[in-house]
Amino acid sequence: MLRTISLGTCVSVQGIVVGKTADGKLMVRVDDKTFVGYPVTPSRAA
Repeated sequence: MLRTISLGTCVSVQGIVVGKTADGKLMVRVDDKTFVGYPVTPSRAA
């Protein structure tokens, strides 16, 4: 599943989910790198 995570206030990464951590963070894979961050909640357009 493709998900977007936030690595900081201005940096986000989109990739394939490979796992979850105990504190609620997601691990996503982009090419040969794995990133860990908080999931971005989808916005609802009016």
